[in-house]
Amino acid sequence: MSEIKTHNIGIIMNGVTGRMGTNQHLMRSMVAIIKQGGIKLSSSERIMPDPVLLGRNPQKLQQLAKCSGISRWTTDLDEALADKNNQIYFDAQTTQQRYEAVKKAIRAGKHIYCEKPTAVNTRDAYELYKLAKKAGVKNGVVQDKLWLPGLMKIKELIHRDFFGRILSVRGEFGYWVFEGDTIPAQRPSWNYRKEDGGGIILDMLCHWRYVLDNIFGEVKAVSCLGATHLPIRYDEQGKKYKATAEDSAYATFELDGGVIAHFNSSWIVRVRRDDLLTIQVDGTKGSAVAGLRDVWIQPYGATPRPVWNPDEPQPISFFDGWQKLPDQREYDNAFKAEWELFLRHIVKNEPFRWTLLEGAKGVQLAESGLASWKKRSWIKIPELKG
Repeated sequence: MSEIKTHNIGIIMNGVTGRMGTNQHLMRSMVAIIKQGGIKLSSSERIMPDPVLLGRNPQKLQQLAKCSGISRWTTDLDEALADKNNQIYFDAQTTQQRYEAVKKAIRAGKHIYCEKPTAVNTRDAYELYKLAKKAGVKNGVVQDKLWLPGLMKIKELIHRDFFGRILSVRGEFGYWVFEGDTIPAQRPSWNYRKEDGGGIILDMLCHWRYVLDNIFGEVKAVSCLGATHLPIRYDEQGKKYKATAEDSAYATFELDGGVIAHFNSSWIVRVRRDDLLTIQVDGTKGSAVAGLRDVWIQPYGATPRPVWNPDEPQPISFFDGWQKLPDQREYDNAFKAEWELFLRHIVKNEPFRWTLLEGAKGVQLAESGLASWKKRSWIKIPELKG
């Protein structure tokens, strides 16, 4: 039996002690890839990640190393960057810390993979893209929702021309995040402090940019209204603080091709829908509603004909007219799926289009959304050139 050629890729994982870093990027991506025997390129070749955990708290890092089985960890970024075996720098820190750390990693000649938003403003986010391009390092940004089963099914429906001409896209995202006084909050307190890089517009409009651009059409303009509905919250130590960042955003987008999209994003909404994120797509031939995993469809021929009559009980059960799509393939964890594509890009130079430029576009839309809110006007989105 011939020996398998293994590409051992050292990956600096900065910020993995946070919720997203631990769950999605470390345990469900890196550890899962290692446990499956790496990424199989052929019967005789594979990629094997070799992560080093990076953070500020050595106790947390030791505990994380023990539960993950990852032996390498450090609190020294410079030490990790100086190690030539570490080829990739990954960043899942809070948004305000990302720009300087990624810039330092680019100067050290590391390939870059990072969470979004890539910076707190478009200027810095675009600069990271230009620096990486000038340095000749490969780069990528987490755009995880593109690999959710629900959105992959929507893309397949578009490919099969189920919708005909798409008319509109309606997104509902969010859930009730508790204030933190009597019931623990499900999100970190910095999310609600503008001075710490918080705010749902910067967070979620970066997501909606890549979802819309990659599936429905490039975003051409935005109208956005933000709100801080809960002005007082309690931090991780139970201390009361003022929420200085918005907890809700109501945004409308004009897309290439005339499609209108509207997304409500809120951390103070109680859920009465199929999932924490639902996206309804309406077209001339049919409609679909996608959750994170499942999709329900209603073709033109099965569309009911309601008549407005508020004086009589509604005779139509509108939920009954939708058909749930079956799973026609297996779906991997969305974060893991993109990680595998990026690692193949590093080793085999396979195409990977979700670069720091795409990350800058997400920040651009968020910044434009904030400007729209301030000016109470539509904001056109200029092209960011690659």
